[in-house]
Amino acid sequence: MPPRKNDILQGTLALLVLKTLQPGPMHGWGITLHIQQISNDILRVEEGSLYPALHRMEQDGWIAAEWGVSENNRRARYYRLTAAGRRQLVKEQQSWQELTGAVALVLNFAAKA
Repeated sequence: MPPRKNDILQGTLALLVLKTLQPGPMHGWGITLHIQQISNDILRVEEGSLYPALHRMEQDGWIAAEWGVSENNRRARYYRLTAAGRRQLVKEQQSWQELTGAVALVLNFAAKA
């Protein structure tokens, strides 16, 4: 049985969130919509995955949060990258490049066999 899209997303969620916050602060729902829209509706981040991940990243010092008002005048927590988060984003991107490069090597080798 092929993995569900959210199973694949689980290992890359921190990278996607950090990259999404790189341009500036965003509330949780905005992060979810951004990832979904940029991925052409292929990646969908569920609340049950996003908010625990945001909490972990906040505890790790990669993001900071503060209360604000959303576009529809609702109170929302806005998340932003910290200096540590910017450094972590670089590490996460490097790890992703290594991982995808290794997978490509395996796929290319298997295709020649």
